Amino acid sequence: MDLKDKIRVIPDFPVEGIRFKDITTLLKDGPAFRKAIDDMAEMLKGVEADVVVGPEARGFLIGAPLAYKLGKGFIPVRKTGKLPAEVLEATYELEYGKDKLAIHKDAIEPGAKVLVVDDLLATGGTIWSTVDLVLQLGGQVTGIAFLIELTYLDGREKLAGHPVFSLLEF
Repeated sequence: MDLKDKIRVIPDFPVEGIRFKDITTLLKDGPAFRKAIDDMAEMLKGVEADVVVGPEARGFLIGAPLAYKLGKGFIPVRKTGKLPAEVLEATYELEYGKDKLAIHKDAIEPGAKVLVVDDLLATGGTIWSTVDLVLQLGGQVTGIAFLIELTYLDGREKLAGHPVFSLLEF
Protein backbone atom coordinates (compact mmCIF):
# COMPACT_ATOMS: atom_id res chain seq x y z
CA MET A 1 0.00 0.00 0.00
CA ASP A 2 1.38 3.41 -0.98
CA LEU A 3 0.48 5.80 1.83
CA LYS A 4 0.97 8.82 -0.45
CA ASP A 5 -2.08 7.63 -2.38
CA LYS A 6 -4.11 7.91 0.84
CA ILE A 7 -3.35 11.62 1.29
CA ARG A 8 -5.70 14.01 -0.47
CA VAL A 9 -4.07 17.07 -2.03
CA ILE A 10 -6.32 20.13 -2.10
CA PRO A 11 -5.17 22.92 -4.43
CA ASP A 12 -5.40 26.56 -3.34
CA PHE A 13 -6.17 25.84 0.32
CA PRO A 14 -6.02 27.74 2.62
CA VAL A 15 -4.82 30.33 0.12
CA GLU A 16 -4.14 30.38 -3.61
CA GLY A 17 -0.93 28.60 -4.59
CA ILE A 18 -0.87 26.19 -1.62
CA ARG A 19 -1.35 22.47 -2.26
CA PHE A 20 -2.69 21.35 1.14
CA LYS A 21 -1.85 17.79 2.21
CA ASP A 22 -5.04 16.50 3.85
CA ILE A 23 -4.33 13.52 6.13
CA THR A 24 -8.00 12.99 7.06
CA THR A 25 -8.32 10.61 4.11
CA LEU A 26 -5.47 8.50 5.51
CA LEU A 27 -6.83 8.65 9.07
CA LYS A 28 -10.28 7.37 8.07
CA ASP A 29 -8.76 4.32 6.35
CA GLY A 30 -8.08 1.89 9.22
CA PRO A 31 -5.49 -0.28 7.45
CA ALA A 32 -3.68 2.79 6.06
CA PHE A 33 -3.67 4.55 9.44
CA ARG A 34 -2.35 1.40 11.12
CA LYS A 35 0.34 1.03 8.45
CA ALA A 36 1.40 4.68 8.88
CA ILE A 37 1.81 4.27 12.65
CA ASP A 38 3.49 0.87 12.30
CA ASP A 39 5.87 2.24 9.64
CA MET A 40 6.71 5.26 11.80
CA ALA A 41 7.41 2.98 14.77
CA GLU A 42 9.71 0.89 12.58
CA MET A 43 11.45 4.03 11.26
CA LEU A 44 12.07 5.15 14.87
CA LYS A 45 13.17 1.76 16.19
CA GLY A 46 16.66 2.96 17.19
CA VAL A 47 15.55 6.22 18.78
CA GLU A 48 15.64 6.19 22.59
CA ALA A 49 12.70 7.94 24.23
CA ASP A 50 11.09 8.05 27.63
CA VAL A 51 8.06 9.98 26.35
CA VAL A 52 6.48 11.25 23.15
CA VAL A 53 5.44 14.91 22.84
CA GLY A 54 3.05 16.23 20.19
CA PRO A 55 1.61 19.69 19.47
CA GLU A 56 -2.09 20.44 19.12
CA ALA A 57 -3.96 19.26 17.19
CA ARG A 58 -2.68 16.99 14.46
CA GLY A 59 0.39 16.12 16.53
CA PHE A 60 -2.08 14.39 18.86
CA LEU A 61 -3.47 12.33 15.97
CA ILE A 62 -0.05 10.91 15.09
CA GLY A 63 1.82 11.24 18.39
CA ALA A 64 -0.65 9.51 20.71
CA PRO A 65 -1.06 6.30 18.69
CA LEU A 66 2.69 6.25 18.03
CA ALA A 67 3.38 6.59 21.76
CA TYR A 68 0.98 3.70 22.39
CA LYS A 69 2.73 1.57 19.75
CA LEU A 70 6.13 2.38 21.29
CA GLY A 71 4.88 1.72 24.83
CA LYS A 72 5.63 5.30 25.91
CA GLY A 73 3.61 8.04 27.57
CA PHE A 74 2.25 10.95 25.55
CA ILE A 75 2.55 14.61 26.53
CA PRO A 76 0.28 17.11 24.75
CA VAL A 77 1.49 20.59 23.85
CA ARG A 78 -1.62 22.77 23.67
CA LYS A 79 -2.68 26.18 22.49
CA THR A 80 -2.37 28.70 25.30
CA GLY A 81 -5.20 28.67 27.85
CA LYS A 82 -6.07 24.98 27.37
CA LEU A 83 -3.96 23.31 30.09
CA PRO A 84 -5.20 23.43 33.70
CA ALA A 85 -1.94 23.42 35.70
CA GLU A 86 1.06 25.76 35.68
CA VAL A 87 2.50 26.05 32.14
CA LEU A 88 5.50 27.20 30.18
CA GLU A 89 4.66 29.00 26.91
CA ALA A 90 6.40 29.63 23.60
CA THR A 91 5.35 32.01 20.82
CA TYR A 92 5.66 31.11 17.16
CA GLU A 93 5.08 32.86 13.85
CA LEU A 94 2.17 32.11 11.54
CA GLU A 95 1.64 33.33 7.99
CA TYR A 96 -0.89 35.80 9.40
CA GLY A 97 0.49 36.63 12.86
CA LYS A 98 1.65 34.88 16.02
CA ASP A 99 0.31 32.14 18.27
CA LYS A 100 1.39 30.44 21.50
CA LEU A 101 1.86 26.87 22.61
CA ALA A 102 1.98 25.67 26.20
CA ILE A 103 3.16 22.63 28.14
CA HIS A 104 2.68 21.76 31.79
CA LYS A 105 5.79 22.75 33.75
CA ASP A 106 5.87 19.31 35.38
CA ALA A 107 5.34 17.34 32.15
CA ILE A 108 8.97 16.45 31.50
CA GLU A 109 11.60 15.41 34.02
CA PRO A 110 15.00 17.03 33.50
CA GLY A 111 17.17 14.69 31.45
CA ALA A 112 14.21 12.75 30.03
CA LYS A 113 14.66 11.51 26.47
CA VAL A 114 11.90 12.99 24.33
CA LEU A 115 10.62 12.08 20.88
CA VAL A 116 8.71 15.01 19.37
CA VAL A 117 6.03 14.05 16.80
CA ASP A 118 3.77 15.98 14.44
CA ASP A 119 1.85 15.24 11.28
CA LEU A 120 3.72 17.54 8.91
CA LEU A 121 6.96 19.48 8.65
CA ALA A 122 6.57 22.62 6.55
CA THR A 123 8.50 25.73 7.63
CA GLY A 124 9.23 24.32 11.10
CA GLY A 125 7.79 27.14 13.25
CA THR A 126 5.28 25.12 15.26
CA ILE A 127 7.58 22.18 15.82
CA TRP A 128 10.51 24.41 16.79
CA SER A 129 8.33 26.00 19.49
CA THR A 130 7.49 22.51 20.75
CA VAL A 131 11.18 21.51 20.78
CA ASP A 132 12.03 24.77 22.58
CA LEU A 133 9.49 24.00 25.32
CA VAL A 134 10.96 20.51 25.80
CA LEU A 135 14.48 21.96 26.03
CA GLN A 136 13.41 24.65 28.50
CA LEU A 137 12.05 21.92 30.78
CA GLY A 138 15.39 20.10 30.64
CA GLY A 139 14.30 17.37 28.24
CA GLN A 140 16.73 15.84 25.76
CA VAL A 141 15.26 15.75 22.23
CA THR A 142 16.35 12.41 20.81
CA GLY A 143 14.29 12.68 17.64
CA ILE A 144 11.71 14.73 15.78
CA ALA A 145 9.36 12.68 13.61
CA PHE A 146 6.75 13.51 11.00
CA LEU A 147 4.27 11.61 8.92
CA ILE A 148 4.91 14.07 6.06
CA GLU A 149 7.74 16.45 5.21
CA LEU A 150 7.37 19.18 2.58
CA THR A 151 11.04 19.17 1.58
CA TYR A 152 10.75 22.26 -0.63
CA LEU A 153 9.99 24.47 2.41
CA ASP A 154 13.29 23.72 4.18
CA GLY A 155 11.74 23.27 7.64
CA ARG A 156 14.43 20.73 8.46
CA GLU A 157 16.99 23.56 8.52
CA LYS A 158 15.21 25.18 11.48
CA LEU A 159 15.65 21.89 13.36
CA ALA A 160 19.39 21.58 12.69
CA GLY A 161 21.23 19.74 15.43
CA HIS A 162 18.33 17.36 16.08
CA PRO A 163 17.68 14.03 14.33
CA VAL A 164 14.69 14.48 11.99
CA PHE A 165 12.67 11.56 10.59
CA SER A 166 9.94 11.74 7.95
CA LEU A 167 7.88 8.82 6.72
CA LEU A 168 6.68 10.53 3.52
CA GLU A 169 8.23 13.36 1.53
CA PHE A 170 6.56 15.70 -0.91
